[in-house]
Amino acid sequence: MTQTNAAGGSPAGVDASDLTSHSHSRKDLPILLMGALGVVYGDIGTSPIYAFRQAMNVRPGVTSSDSEILGLLSLIVWALTLTVAVKYVFFVTRADNNGEGGTLSLMALARKTFTNPPVWITVMGVMGAAMFFGDAIITPAISVLSAVEGVQLVAPGMARWVVPITLVIIVGVFFVQRFGTAKVSIIFGPVTGLWFLVLGFSGLVHIIAYPGVLWALNPWLGIEFVTTHIGLAFVVFGAIFLAVTGAEALYVDLGHFGRKPIVIVWFALVFPCLLLNYFGQGAFVLEAGIENVQSPFFEMQPDWALGPFVALATAATIIASQAVISGTYSLAQQAIALNMLPRMMVLHTSETQSGQIYMPQINTMLMVGVLLLVLAFGSSSELSHAYGIAVSGVMVMTLMLLVVVMWRNWKWHPAAVIAFGVVFAIIDGGFFIANAAKLFQGGWVPAVVAAMVALVMWSWMAGRQRLSEKTRRDEVPLQFLVDNLAKKKPTLVPGTAVFLTSDIEGAPTALLHSLKHYKVLHEQNVILTVRTSASPRVPDDEKVTIDAYNELFSRVVVTFGYMESPNLPKALALGRKLGWKFDIMSTSFFLSRRSLKPGPKSGSPLRYWQDRLFTRLARNASDATEYFHIPTGRVVEIGTQVVL
Repeated sequence: MTQTNAAGGSPAGVDASDLTSHSHSRKDLPILLMGALGVVYGDIGTSPIYAFRQAMNVRPGVTSSDSEILGLLSLIVWALTLTVAVKYVFFVTRADNNGEGGTLSLMALARKTFTNPPVWITVMGVMGAAMFFGDAIITPAISVLSAVEGVQLVAPGMARWVVPITLVIIVGVFFVQRFGTAKVSIIFGPVTGLWFLVLGFSGLVHIIAYPGVLWALNPWLGIEFVTTHIGLAFVVFGAIFLAVTGAEALYVDLGHFGRKPIVIVWFALVFPCLLLNYFGQGAFVLEAGIENVQSPFFEMQPDWALGPFVALATAATIIASQAVISGTYSLAQQAIALNMLPRMMVLHTSETQSGQIYMPQINTMLMVGVLLLVLAFGSSSELSHAYGIAVSGVMVMTLMLLVVVMWRNWKWHPAAVIAFGVVFAIIDGGFFIANAAKLFQGGWVPAVVAAMVALVMWSWMAGRQRLSEKTRRDEVPLQFLVDNLAKKKPTLVPGTAVFLTSDIEGAPTALLHSLKHYKVLHEQNVILTVRTSASPRVPDDEKVTIDAYNELFSRVVVTFGYMESPNLPKALALGRKLGWKFDIMSTSFFLSRRSLKPGPKSGSPLRYWQDRLFTRLARNASDATEYFHIPTGRVVEIGTQVVL
């Protein structure tokens, strides 16, 4: 066989579009800074609304001393510093997979370091992704609900309208997703920038009035609080953790903005303003008396500014919700490309930004989950018990995968890897255990969601593997079929036939059935296999590989990155650089549509139940024609029945 691949004119074999998407010039930096501010930090920027309030709620009582309030503040300060500034900004964001971040990207990066990746790396990736889905239904609910609750301070009679207003806002947020975020995102950065400036200024005013609150910078005050309140330690950690929720967005959105803008925005604006606001809340509580404060975040604002402040807080929480919704779309798209979830409809809402997508099925499931949470819990205080277990779980999975990358990819000394792992295992593990302690107070909600998603992902992967093994046993070796057809050619008809198959060695089922029933063969026959790379994007000059078997048959392998939308006609057009005269109007695509049926009840009950789940998922998967962007008028589907 003669093997060729597409050759482009970009330097070092990298396509120009790939360079454009991942290399940002200096003139683009202001735009990237504003974009990172609006998207990356929307979630963590709304944490001051409820984090310190919840920490106060777990204090020993209204007679708590100033040192205990300072101890709580110290824990928040150092949680932000160690978890976000040190772990995520300095280390995790460096573990990029060709510029992309997120749990699945980190999993792919860790798997690259093994010839035969161990299954536990995939397990951690699945668990991390599943827990992100659990977090995705909590963040919009608690963020919007906590902001709207500020209305009660402006107009106490509006208390009964808090939940209805929240529901309307949430429905609106999910409804506009279908129109894309390109136009709306233009105001994300400025609004979020204003939000952080207001946070910092409102905190600074109270720090000036009570500068003694700055003693909370002393980490010993936090340690002393924990050691003197052992019985409350895990409850306190669960509340303190609310201050760092949203840190995972630093990594998830790495590919959209690059590491430099994310780091600059964090240290130049976000981190200082968050600290100022938390210190300001502490100063307000110490000055007013702890027994007189219920919601320091809103109560510390002057009366004349409370109305606009609630409106700004609501806008900020909507932006925070948008960020996690978009992140869920991206994660689902990655999982589908990595064969961890069945195909779902992916709609691109921007002609210039490939990352801006809309997934109707994911959007509907998220919206229903968020609305049910708001109705079930009714207040952000109650909902905070459900918050944290999924996020802290994602952080634990990220740490474990990061340690693998440090050891095998970065080639760190084992002692340094162990030291880093132990320090942050204590921190992340403590947060996870603290949030797990709230399992029966609401923490079961994201845990159940994560477990369901993980079960679906694992069942889908296991089912695909069993289906592949069964199909491979029944298939004829492709080379054997090609050799026989070359010796005894059937009737040839004009045109090109493309047969899609996932098995690179076996003859496609659609080809066998076509020969069996029609007894004809096209003049040109292409055995096409679509693969997903461990890299987020594949340059055009590396996307297509053609192997010529003989004058009748060719093998074409198209490789997409896991962040790319698999558009087969566009990819096949790249074959023209190799001399292949591809014309979509004279090409027919033959697809094998498998009708799956669960086999007789045998083996373990788990296998029996898993086969039925896989069958249902396969039936509800999006059509391959639509997923691969193949013109419907050029597709011939041949049905086959497979008993699992």
